[in-house]
Amino acid sequence: MTEFEDISLEEMISDGFDIVAEEINLSDFAETDKNSEQKIFPILPVRNMVMFPNVVIPITAGRKTSIQLLEEAQKNGDFIGIVSQKNSDMEQPSEKDIYSTGTLAKIIKIIKLPEGNITAITKGFHRFKIKKIIENQPYFRAEISKLKDTRPKNQDEYEALLENIKDLALKIIELDPNIPNAANFAIKNINNNDDLLNFICTNANFSSIAKQKLLEEKSLMIRANQCYEMMHEDFRKLELRNQIHQKTSKDLDKQQREYFLNQQIRTIQEELGGGPESDVEDLIAKAKTKKWSKEVEEHFQKEIGRLQRQNPNSPDYNVQRNYLDFFTDLPWETYTKDIFDIAKAEKVLDKAHFGLEDIKKRILEHMAVLKLKNNMKSPILLLVGPPGVGKTSLGKSIADALGRKYVRLSLGGLHDESEIRGHRKTYIGAMAGRILQSIKKSGTSNPVIVLDEIDKIGQGLHGDPSSALLEVLDPEQNKSFYDNFLEMGYDLSKVMFIATANSLSTIQTPLLDRTEIIQIAGYTLEEKIEIAKRHLIKKQQEENGLDAKSFKLGNPELKHIVEAHTSESGVRTLEKRIAAVARWVALQTALTKEYDPKISLEKVDEILGVPRPKSLSEITGVPGVVTGLAWTSVGGDILYIESILSNGKGSLTMTGNLGTVMKESATIALEYIKAKHDELGIPQEDLDKKNIHVHVPEGATPKDGPSAGIAMLTSMVSSFKNKKIKPHLAMTGEITLRGKVLPVGGIKEKLLAATRAGIKDVILCEANRKDVEEIKKDYLKDLKVHYVNRMEEVIAIAIEE
Repeated sequence: MTEFEDISLEEMISDGFDIVAEEINLSDFAETDKNSEQKIFPILPVRNMVMFPNVVIPITAGRKTSIQLLEEAQKNGDFIGIVSQKNSDMEQPSEKDIYSTGTLAKIIKIIKLPEGNITAITKGFHRFKIKKIIENQPYFRAEISKLKDTRPKNQDEYEALLENIKDLALKIIELDPNIPNAANFAIKNINNNDDLLNFICTNANFSSIAKQKLLEEKSLMIRANQCYEMMHEDFRKLELRNQIHQKTSKDLDKQQREYFLNQQIRTIQEELGGGPESDVEDLIAKAKTKKWSKEVEEHFQKEIGRLQRQNPNSPDYNVQRNYLDFFTDLPWETYTKDIFDIAKAEKVLDKAHFGLEDIKKRILEHMAVLKLKNNMKSPILLLVGPPGVGKTSLGKSIADALGRKYVRLSLGGLHDESEIRGHRKTYIGAMAGRILQSIKKSGTSNPVIVLDEIDKIGQGLHGDPSSALLEVLDPEQNKSFYDNFLEMGYDLSKVMFIATANSLSTIQTPLLDRTEIIQIAGYTLEEKIEIAKRHLIKKQQEENGLDAKSFKLGNPELKHIVEAHTSESGVRTLEKRIAAVARWVALQTALTKEYDPKISLEKVDEILGVPRPKSLSEITGVPGVVTGLAWTSVGGDILYIESILSNGKGSLTMTGNLGTVMKESATIALEYIKAKHDELGIPQEDLDKKNIHVHVPEGATPKDGPSAGIAMLTSMVSSFKNKKIKPHLAMTGEITLRGKVLPVGGIKEKLLAATRAGIKDVILCEANRKDVEEIKKDYLKDLKVHYVNRMEEVIAIAIEE
């Protein structure tokens, strides 16, 4: 059936139906003989309303059959029976879907509405009961029997009850802001008690079921009592609601006002497509695209449920939202496919880096095992070497060779453990550690991550970052790396970590034990020339806007730049010198000056300045001066140890900013000479009456270590015997109090430094022979190595006869 609206007292008064009633003479529509003559009555089912006798109610109808019923009834002057539907949602009610008890009504007037509907103003007359449905097309027609009301036996009690109902109705009107004040006037002007009861039953805020029960009640007294009870219940609810409203109004402060404003903002955001519901939907949609384990899925569902329970205006909501954003951004079980073309990988590594054979061999071995097994833990490689030898850029080449993503993580100066492990979510501004942020940035769970400058990690007030790396760089533990922000384990076993360092001395021993150490020595002269030709010159031509024909540097010129204008293990200074030549060429081009593209040796010195001496070992041409070999964090280097005698009482003094170990070496050397002076050919008188002063030049640079023992002893013997040291000779090694020579470290770097300085002969401990044999022979083709076990052998080789 068509939807019919129950227009309440409020709407009747506000819409002007009281005026309509005044304009229409209701006495003209009193019950006539037509009512008694009419045998069959059209039945109009309505919903959400119940009509009572002697009450005027407007009914809006929209269906054609209902409009037809009302218009024909008005035209014929028929009474209609108005009954309520049992289920207000029923669109096509059948006989079983309507109540059998209703009210006979007369149509007073029909008002046609613009949208095609009509409003019929009706007045109720009698209660009735349907005896039999005669027709149901186009609308219901039925035989009915009228129902009579039972008058109360005690009229005074009935009137008193109606007075109470009237008073209670007036109180309800005062409390309920939804009822207009005009209702007061309507109730006060109804003089008939029965009409007052029917009017209140019709317009009271009762349910349709409750009103239907009141209509079906034949006793007016019982009907009045039931109405009074329900009104009392409504009155109590209204009072309670008003009390709560008043209390809430008193407690409404600035914070609550802000809350309501935020709620409005939230509503606006939802209308615009944002808001918390949209957040949750976005996260769930993103999660559906992820590949992760059942454990991770359960954790995500738990955290998304926590987000839904939180107030969007609380600070914790944003923390939880950021956490879930990061959680769903992690790649989890997403991996890139490794490239198993070993020959191609070898070409990639050779093209990007010249030399570095050890590290290339190790990467190719890893790829070979990975190809055969198809699943293995990635190695933790630690590349140790001086600056400028390509440790960092090697990581990028390895990633290219394996077909993996590349991420560089600089650890220099890091002093907060949470930078590695992340912060807990309870802290403001909490975020994950750099490891997981790098994984997120790469988009895969098996990238190549270069941990740059791992030896320069600091230790501050907030923990020790290098200790936090113990779990990251342990292949047995990093399968479930725990980040404080993520709050669950993350698998790092497929990540290939490559750490770089200049020195092992500042790295924790447990951390070194977890890594595979690969020493990268400095480059030889030939390697530097080849690197310059293949990479550095092209790079500087591009950076300075030049082409390949702008300038050319041949092998002699490059050799001169390396020998006369640089002194390093790597190639950074060499690149700076080539950049200086490229800038000079750019200036000539900009000034449109003519120049020779083939840069000569003289032009190189003109551009780069005065060259340094070719051989630094010539300074040793006097007694007491020995060339030693030292290892520094930037590679190998040479240093000079001087000693001189003066008249005195046989005391020893030392200068040159020496450390404790070097001072002890000098003391041991002098005591050895005193004990063996006869064998060494040194008179006792010189030892008793000559003071000896040992000095290591460049006093501004701190020097320490055991490598200078044999050089100090040789220098003292040379001074006491007044004999020169053989030219172009250097040495390194430690001594014992009984004259035994001990091995030292950093042999490769020291020998390369010797070749750069023009040294021809080097004295080493016999135990260092294995270190020399591991070095390519091409590196040492102009260098003769003498192996010794005792100091007597050192003196015999070093001091000229």
